[in-house]
Amino acid sequence: MKAWIRILAMLLLVAGMVLPAGAFTAEELNISVNESGAATIDFTYSLNWLERFAVFLEIADPTEEFAKALEKYAGGHEVESVAVDDQTASFLVEGFAQVRDGENGTVIYSTPALDFTDAEKALDDYWFAPLVQADFSPAKTRIVFVGEITKTFEDTSTVPEVLVELD
Repeated sequence: MKAWIRILAMLLLVAGMVLPAGAFTAEELNISVNESGAATIDFTYSLNWLERFAVFLEIADPTEEFAKALEKYAGGHEVESVAVDDQTASFLVEGFAQVRDGENGTVIYSTPALDFTDAEKALDDYWFAPLVQADFSPAKTRIVFVGEITKTFEDTSTVPEVLVELD
């Protein structure tokens, strides 16, 4: 019996050494800004077996790391986690966009610039960082202003400040 356990342990060790490194991939980031400037932020990502294991053991939590990164851009506003599963995290951020009156009764919305390389730096704090190849740049980032205007950015590690004027 002990021999089988040793053989199984050895096979798992060898499999762990020959399997490819982990890869966290940011799929989509959807930001919906409402009239008050609050935003609902949905972040979709994929995890491989190594990252799922790390999350299962509560070694790393991509949702928590993303929330911390969002707080940097929230202008002192709290980032509230609304829903989380193994592929999506949703947040509510009051005051995410600045709102001001424009000319002739228009309203101007301004979102902060976003830099996803901050998340990569946060990953470096974990012991397993050398084992993980992370891509924190979403394949697609959409910012929707009051359901009227959508700005889309593809496969970029930074999103510039966006200004939109609505009637």
